[in-house]
Amino acid sequence: MKTCVVLTGAGISADSGLKTFRDAGGLWEGHRVEDVATPEGFHANPRLVLDFYNARRRQLQQVQPNAAHFALAELERRYRVHIITQNVDNLHERAGSSQVLHLHGELTKLRSTRDAGYIIDWHHDQLPEHVDPLGAPLRPHIVWFGEEVPALEQALEQVAEADVVLVVGTSLKVYPAAGLIAYAPPHADGYLIDPNPSLQAAAAWDLTVIPERAVLGVPKVVEYLLKTD
Repeated sequence: MKTCVVLTGAGISADSGLKTFRDAGGLWEGHRVEDVATPEGFHANPRLVLDFYNARRRQLQQVQPNAAHFALAELERRYRVHIITQNVDNLHERAGSSQVLHLHGELTKLRSTRDAGYIIDWHHDQLPEHVDPLGAPLRPHIVWFGEEVPALEQALEQVAEADVVLVVGTSLKVYPAAGLIAYAPPHADGYLIDPNPSLQAAAAWDLTVIPERAVLGVPKVVEYLLKTD
């Protein structure tokens, strides 16, 4: 069975109606990134940070996986599929994908500020009084700016074993995720699915470009892979 590694970004979730957080002015839902997505911001104003992610969590509950998510789950019939996502939503899992690695954390989980290994599922609003068993405050299980990406090494190992690489809904400009494609084996077939693809990146990594939104392009590529495998 061949291995397909899928790198997904905000574009695939946007087709479900999820906002992509950061706008053209660099603001996330009207907030400076430094205020809601850094350890310093959390230390300075934890309630603002909790409110920000509570709103994102509520929004997530109102949307559903789209055709792109379901197509990637269907691909598991014939491929060993590893999804490496920059997204913090759970739409891949809800669509049925069984192997999903979240580079930037998960919106539906919290972790202890004292013990990084204490992680719990969480689907409701988080309040300041929510603490771990030893009384330490909890925080969103999100990799904030300035923090290390714990899952990066595992992601590199998965890309290095790929026979096929799909890049979906991401600019290939945000590191460290953008550097993952460099670890794909020379024999791996690569596809870039995005309505505004980086042709420079596609040429650099020899990716076949499908200039469409994920909800349209991913099912087409998956259908092709299932037929030609």
